Amino acid sequence: MAQQAYVTETDDGGSGDERQGPRLRRLTDRLIADWRGDRRVWRRGIVVAAFAVLLALVMGLHSRIPNRFGNLGSLTETFLPWLGIFVPVLLLLALVRKSATALIAVVLPAIVWLNLFGGLLTDKTAAGGDLTVATHNVNADNADPSGTARDVAASGADVLALEELTASAVPVYEKALASTYKYHSVQGTVGLWSKYPLTGVEPVDIKLGWTRAMRATVTAPAGQVAVYVAHLPSVRVKMEAGFTARQRDKSADALGEAIAEEPLKKVVLLGDLNGTMNDRALNAVTAQMRSTQGAAGSGFGFSWPASFPLARIDQILVKGVEPETSWTLPETGSDHLPVAARVKVDTSS
Repeated sequence: MAQQAYVTETDDGGSGDERQGPRLRRLTDRLIADWRGDRRVWRRGIVVAAFAVLLALVMGLHSRIPNRFGNLGSLTETFLPWLGIFVPVLLLLALVRKSATALIAVVLPAIVWLNLFGGLLTDKTAAGGDLTVATHNVNADNADPSGTARDVAASGADVLALEELTASAVPVYEKALASTYKYHSVQGTVGLWSKYPLTGVEPVDIKLGWTRAMRATVTAPAGQVAVYVAHLPSVRVKMEAGFTARQRDKSADALGEAIAEEPLKKVVLLGDLNGTMNDRALNAVTAQMRSTQGAAGSGFGFSWPASFPLARIDQILVKGVEPETSWTLPETGSDHLPVAARVKVDTSS
């Protein structure tokens, strides 16, 4: 008996795959033909084109936006990646308006955005490293500090920093983390838990009047590392004052000075900096350190707010050690996501 062959056919006898290409070409040809016969194709969409050029200028020259008026520059830089959302919107408007001018103009902000953030779209994680670190703003109003402690300890971090600790919650965290971390120190509202010995523990003055930063030497198997924990002051967006960040900026400068004077060459900074790597107000810190997320992460690693992360204000920054991988951890009872990284302390090999 002859074997019967079965094929899937369209109504006119051609296969679906074969017809898909011609359909797309016919649609494109129709669009080009329609625009080709339209004498206004270059004159329409001037407003859309102008917005596209303005968007490109804002993103490309963000460091030139002054902070004199409500810290507008820092506010823009905090949410700078999100300006890319306007690119497809402008593209759609250009197509609706059938404007060649607008289409060409939209290319400008697309190129600028890709130049700024395209590298974050690739996966740069690696499998190496000899020290895992994590940081978490646990939220002073956290209703489940014990559960939060167990969640972050389960990340496998060798060194864990916690911020926004309250006096009443500290014993809860100490008890929950005692079985995982042999060494720990709490200074003011920040704390450091470690599987390896801590020495040289001291508060760091970031010009607040109370302690929200500390440093310690962690003696890891691969060598000694100076670990800083910091919780910089919060920023606020107010109608009458704009983006208020003066105290945060002052504390960032003080933290940058302390790190610059650190005698150890291998340094890790963990904490809630209430600012992104793009914010020029954190230059005193970011100019001398690398972001593990930027160097070895996958994606933007947004950490706040936990329910719908819009910005990465929780940071792991390093100098003298090599970032291998960086990631965000699952949501806990806090309004921040924990972030973690694995770094290589022994860079001799």
